Amino acid sequence: MSKVEPGKRPEIVATGEATGLLPAPGDRGKPITVIGTRKIRDGFDAGCLQQALNARGAPGVTDLVLNPDAHLGYGAPVGCVLVSPTHIYPGPVGVDIKCSMSLLQLDLPASAVRDKPTRRALIDAILERTPTGPGRGQRQARKSRKINEYLGKRAAIEGASQEVCAALEIPAEWAGCCEDAFHLGHDGSAEALEGRLERLIDAELFRDLGEKFRQLGSYGGGNHFGECEIVQVNQDERARKTADAFGLKDGCVAFLSHCGSRGFGNILAQGQFRALQRKFAEWSIPLPGDDRELVYAPLGTPEADDYLDDLALGANFATLNHLLINALVLEAFQEVIPGAQGRLVYFISHNIAREEIVGGRKCWVHRKGSTRAFPAGHPALKGTHFETTGHPILLPGNPAAGSVVMVADAGAEKSCYSVNHGAGRCMGRKAATRELNQQKIDQELEELDILSNCRQYPKDEAPAAYKDFHEVLRSVETAGLATTVAKLKARFVIKDSAQADD
Repeated sequence: MSKVEPGKRPEIVATGEATGLLPAPGDRGKPITVIGTRKIRDGFDAGCLQQALNARGAPGVTDLVLNPDAHLGYGAPVGCVLVSPTHIYPGPVGVDIKCSMSLLQLDLPASAVRDKPTRRALIDAILERTPTGPGRGQRQARKSRKINEYLGKRAAIEGASQEVCAALEIPAEWAGCCEDAFHLGHDGSAEALEGRLERLIDAELFRDLGEKFRQLGSYGGGNHFGECEIVQVNQDERARKTADAFGLKDGCVAFLSHCGSRGFGNILAQGQFRALQRKFAEWSIPLPGDDRELVYAPLGTPEADDYLDDLALGANFATLNHLLINALVLEAFQEVIPGAQGRLVYFISHNIAREEIVGGRKCWVHRKGSTRAFPAGHPALKGTHFETTGHPILLPGNPAAGSVVMVADAGAEKSCYSVNHGAGRCMGRKAATRELNQQKIDQELEELDILSNCRQYPKDEAPAAYKDFHEVLRSVETAGLATTVAKLKARFVIKDSAQADD
C-alpha cells in the first residue's frame, strides 16, 4: 500500500461545515468519513491520517470514520470507527479492552459538596475503596471488596450476572443500565469463554491471575479518572424530557468514571497481538501499511474465534470493574454524607468491537476511542428503557471545560452510529510533560475550585494537553450526530496520584 510522501499531509475534502471525506487509498471504495469543523480537520496530523488510510485499505474494511477527537493510536487512530463484515481487527479496539464511561446520579444537591472539607473527606473515602494507578489493586484499599480467584473467573466469564453482582454487592438493577451487561464467546456461549480462560491459564499467559482479578474496582493510570460533578440540564423541552428519562437530576451531584479492563484486559490484548503477528510472519502475509499493529483475522478462523473470546473475557471484566467502582463510590458518599442515595445512569464503552447491522448486513463495528450513538427508534434499542429517547452518551472533556451527557440524533447514521469518546489529545504525553507549566495547571484548577487527590495535577493529563472541547462538541452537534442534554461541572477529580507526584 502506498504511503503519503514524507512531510505531505493527506487532503481532507470538506462536505459541510463539520464534515469531510478522505479518499480511500487509490480512490478505490467508500471514502473515509471525517467529522469535524474546519479547525478540527486542520488539526489532524499527517500520522493520524496515514493510519486512517492504512486501516481503510486493509482487507475486508468497508467503512472508516474519523471523529473529531481522532489522533495517532495503536494500529488505527484513537477516535475512529472501522467496519468489516468479514474480518476482525485487534488494533481498532486497542489494548484496554472495553475502556468505558459510567455515570452515577446521586440525590444530593450541589450544596452538599460545596465546602472543601466535605470534598476532601469524599476523596479520602473513595480512595479507601478504589485504588488508582497501573498494577494497583485491593491491597492498596482497605475498604475494597475482597475478590478471590473463583469470583474473578466468574466475573470474566459471566459479566454482570445476578450471581456475580450479588457476590460483589452491586445493585442487581444496575445490569439493566449497561450498554452490554455481559458478553458471550465466539459461538454465543459462556462455555466457550470458560474453556478459553482455562486454556490461557494452562498456557501461563498470566503471571499472577489472582492479582489481576484483585484489580476489580480500581482505576488505572493515564487518562483514567473518577470525577465528582454537578449536573446542569439544558433547559429546552427536549433536553428536560430526555434528562428525566435518563434519571438525571438538575443541580444535583453525580459521579463520572473512566476506566477499562485493567491489567487483565491488557494481557489478553497484548497476547492477541503477539499471536497474530507470529501468524503473519509464519505465513508471510503482508501487513496493511507495513504496520505490525494492524494485524487481523478472517471471521470463522480459529484465530478470529480466539480473539473474540479474549475480547469478551476482557469486556466482561471491564463491565464488573465499572459497576463495582460505582457501588464503592456510592458507599463512600454514604459514609461521608449519611442517607445519600444513588443510581447508575448508564455504562457505555469506547474500545470494543460489536456485531451490528451496517448497510443492511451484519458487520463487526470496531470502535476505538469512539462510543455507540443509537438514536430513538434504532432497532438495537427495541424493548429497552431508551427505545423512545436514544441512550445516554457520556462524553468527558476535561475538568476545566467540563463534560457532557448527549443523546444521538438521526444524523448519527453517517458516522455508523458513533461519536467521539471525549476531546482527544492534541499533545503527546512527553511533550505535555516537557512543555506545560505546572504552576499554571494547578492555578487554573484552584481558581475553578476543583480539588484533586494529587499534590500536583499530572502534566500529561492537563486540560491544555487535549483539544478544545467546545470545538469538538460543536463538531458533533453541527454534523447532526448528537445533542447535548446536560453539562457536568467538576468539583473534584481522582487520578493516578503516584504518577503525578513523582
